[in-house]
Amino acid sequence: MGKLAKQAGFGKPSSISLVFYGRGRHNSDMSEKSPYSAVYEAVLAAALPMIAENGWQNATLEAACAAAEIDDNIRILAFPHGVESLIIAFFEAQDTALLAALGAGDTPPKIRERIMHGVKMRLQVDSPYRAVLSAALGWLVQPQHHILASRLLFKTAHIIWRWAGDTATDYNYYSKRLILSGVLAATTTYWLRDDSEDYTDTDEFLRRRINNVMAFEKLKASVKSKFKPTETAA
Repeated sequence: MGKLAKQAGFGKPSSISLVFYGRGRHNSDMSEKSPYSAVYEAVLAAALPMIAENGWQNATLEAACAAAEIDDNIRILAFPHGVESLIIAFFEAQDTALLAALGAGDTPPKIRERIMHGVKMRLQVDSPYRAVLSAALGWLVQPQHHILASRLLFKTAHIIWRWAGDTATDYNYYSKRLILSGVLAATTTYWLRDDSEDYTDTDEFLRRRINNVMAFEKLKASVKSKFKPTETAA
């Protein structure tokens, strides 16, 4: 990852309108490497200090491209939607950093611990860039950016669930990722405001959210089993 392993952002949970995305397109987005990867890396490296001071703006993107000596034609191709394209590159860089962090350590034995570990690893790779995260949150909570915020959260949730061993292909595929998207958004927002030592308050907040999710999953499984069709004798 190098320079790109140091950035990311999340939207405010109460403002994010969660939406569904097709698995085919979603998985394709995750596996395909952009021909502009080197451009994204160079521009993000130049842009992030500016973003920490001035927020996410098209003027910042243009200044970062100039600092990275990126030709205007390449800038238009690599960032067709301006700063929105830069934010997408920013999140994808953090998703790559998250995958590397998850792959470098041991896998907890229980699903509950795996999901908690995945969220904590996301916060860990984000931790040096809290000012950038706050700026991203302010950008993503704007109504016109809700769909993008939802898509970015859904993708990160997908990475964590796949790493945790989830192989769901039915409606559970979506419900698990949508619920974890909410946990990611809420926990990141809480973490950005947390001034406790070693973020112990965030750990407790995350634990409560995961406990709620697990309780819901148990209830869902119980209800499903009660309505499962029974075999009739021939």
